[in-house]
Amino acid sequence: MNGIVDTSDLTLGIEEEYLIVDTETRDLVREPDPDFMEVCREQAGDHVTNEYLQCQVEVGTPPVRTIAEARQSLVALRKAVAESASGFGYAPIAASTHPFAKWREQTHTRKERYDVLRIDLGQTIRRMLICGMHVHLGIENRELRIDIMNQATYFLPHLLALSCSSPFWEGEDTSLSSYRLAVFSSMPRSGLPDQLVSYGEYERLVAQLVGAGCLEDASKIWWDIRPSAKFPTLEERITDVCSRIDDAMCIAATYQSLVAFLFRLRSRNQCWRQYPATLIEENRWRAQRYGTNGKMVDHGKALLVPFPELMEELIEILHEDAVELGCAQDLLHIRKIIADGTSADRQRAVRKAALESGATSEEAMREVVDHLVREFPAHA
Repeated sequence: MNGIVDTSDLTLGIEEEYLIVDTETRDLVREPDPDFMEVCREQAGDHVTNEYLQCQVEVGTPPVRTIAEARQSLVALRKAVAESASGFGYAPIAASTHPFAKWREQTHTRKERYDVLRIDLGQTIRRMLICGMHVHLGIENRELRIDIMNQATYFLPHLLALSCSSPFWEGEDTSLSSYRLAVFSSMPRSGLPDQLVSYGEYERLVAQLVGAGCLEDASKIWWDIRPSAKFPTLEERITDVCSRIDDAMCIAATYQSLVAFLFRLRSRNQCWRQYPATLIEENRWRAQRYGTNGKMVDHGKALLVPFPELMEELIEILHEDAVELGCAQDLLHIRKIIADGTSADRQRAVRKAALESGATSEEAMREVVDHLVREFPAHA
């Protein structure tokens, strides 16, 4: 990579969480058949697991080197879950909230970690009827992991805006594009990460919380971006899960290209300017509220700028690195997301069309579920 960074240093892994719906009622499957997860594991092995609620499953790709390999793996995992679900009269959807399901009616997966969370966090965790997408990038050097985290935080709202898929909550339009983030933000140790000067400072922060008895380990620090507690990676966690796999790959490619770009700045003894958390929070909120349809603050100019204009600037900044990484077309897919709308925009359009055709509110929401089921499949 022109001596900037070896692409093999930026190994990639993607985790997605799905909701499992009943194909007749379109509601969530509160307690899936015990054989369902067994069939999923027969199809996908250890790359599919339970999530906190029984109506959820999580998939995770193995570490790969390119976006093309990540796509191939994620296609296979989505196919495995969909085929497994169909045998039970179920279907998976990749949306961060279900259009009308009630969180009080869901049951949590019986696992020690989840049992402890339910006791410790009370109703905060019980209403966690949300799904996300996490993207891991391998960064072996621990100090570099923290340095890149500090700089990449500026761009987290941009990634969130592209991913929004949670406009509805319990049958109501929330007026937000990512209501998931409103739910998750009630969790402790969530939101934007602290600005840290070193990995040692991060270790001391974790050690103090562990020593005080607040948590068992770093896996319970749920920042929007964090050093992974399991892997030598920097894990982006702010994004909703994308209904379409092309959108998911675009976000992964943007994140990978961003980190390569920050590596390139570092090779020139430069870095992206860091801003106070309050300023980043403003864009985080605007992304959560408006998705790609609003404006964000260009903090360099201290001006609100239409999101499409900001993204054209970001494409220009990242294009060189995306070409080197072999994911330029995935980066350019940003324009298609903006043109077609996010999943949140499409869900609202389906509901509106159904209501205008004479459907009741309940019928319209079921049509949104059907739409999400149709968007889930992917092809290599």
